[in-house]
Amino acid sequence: MKHSDIVVIGSGLAGLTAALAGARQGKSVTMLTYGSGSLSLNSGVIDLLGYDVQHRLVRSPREAIAHLPEIHPYHKIGLAAVEQSIQFFKEFTSQAGFPYTGSLDTQIMVPTAVGTLKPTGLAPESLDGSELMAKKRIIVVGIKGLKDFYADLVAKNLRAVLGDDKICQAVELTTGLKGGRDLTILDTARWLDTVQGRDSFVLQLQGCDCGPTTAFVVPQMLGTNRTSVWEEISDRLGTRVVETTGLPPSTNGLRLQQLFYEALRQSDVKIIENTKVLRAEVMSGHCTGVIAETAAREKSYTADRFVLATGGFYSGGIVMPEFDHPQEPIFNLPVYFEPGEENWSNPELFADKPQGFAKTGILTDEMMRPLDTAGRLVLDNVYVAGRNLGGCDSCFEHSGNGVALASAFKAVQG
Repeated sequence: MKHSDIVVIGSGLAGLTAALAGARQGKSVTMLTYGSGSLSLNSGVIDLLGYDVQHRLVRSPREAIAHLPEIHPYHKIGLAAVEQSIQFFKEFTSQAGFPYTGSLDTQIMVPTAVGTLKPTGLAPESLDGSELMAKKRIIVVGIKGLKDFYADLVAKNLRAVLGDDKICQAVELTTGLKGGRDLTILDTARWLDTVQGRDSFVLQLQGCDCGPTTAFVVPQMLGTNRTSVWEEISDRLGTRVVETTGLPPSTNGLRLQQLFYEALRQSDVKIIENTKVLRAEVMSGHCTGVIAETAAREKSYTADRFVLATGGFYSGGIVMPEFDHPQEPIFNLPVYFEPGEENWSNPELFADKPQGFAKTGILTDEMMRPLDTAGRLVLDNVYVAGRNLGGCDSCFEHSGNGVALASAFKAVQG
């Protein structure tokens, strides 16, 4: 098997970022993927840090990062690398024709599929709901037959969030799509990929008040590729159209995933799909290769540097055969966890306190290399990124994609 400068294990946001950032440094990169990655499961926005340890809304992620606990991955990554990773990501998406807006200094408020506003750090322009506060009328667009999006509920909740002086109303459009089942968000996005779909969408909304004081809020359905549909629809309606977040599959996550794969192929990254990494070959604190299982047989992949981006509990990057004994299954790295059943979880899943189990993961040095419980380096050429990392509850604080982006970028530097 051909030797690579970098082998990346995993194809979520962390794995994709590490592979692309490494390739753009001129390194030869092999990315080993077992599944389809996690981008289709989230809305493709980059939450940098939405809430502090008291669960208060963070106005400036840059300022709030300094007050996080020392065990948090951001402290190992460093603010400079976080800033550099954001610049890298925004340049990449802009060059690919799918620009993201946002920074470390402010939050973007993104409407959700239940009519609330969530803070995020970076988002495509179609999801930026920051201007909704300035509009007098909000028209929530529902689609007949679309499951998991209820326009009346969204309109009601948005009015509660934005204020009683706002006019928030719901309308329902038809698509003409047939098939004898409920529509999915991807069905509607593909409908708007067509000229006929866009014409029908605009025609049905032209009877509404489409002036500059109106904004349309729609499900995450404005095409499957980049921003051309959003730009056309907004231009033809003469006012701002804003997509919400939504349940999987995420159209916007798939848009971003598609961009990454296009860029990886253009950068000559070797992508090995349907490959499960089983174990590592280690000698004297140095990894010489990993063994992966393909459909036919086991293969060895060697590299100077290995980036572990297989995720946490949900994706099998961290496993727990028995309580209080979490394990990382490929390199057998030491895993940090909060011991004691009383510290493991809160009675309420969505509480105003972090969940202890969510902090489970691998602790690293400033180069993102794994450490043991005594703070000693375990492997000198293995680097950890994304939800493999311990020390933060990314769901509670809204930092998951931010940590993934920044740690992956840092893991391939130098």
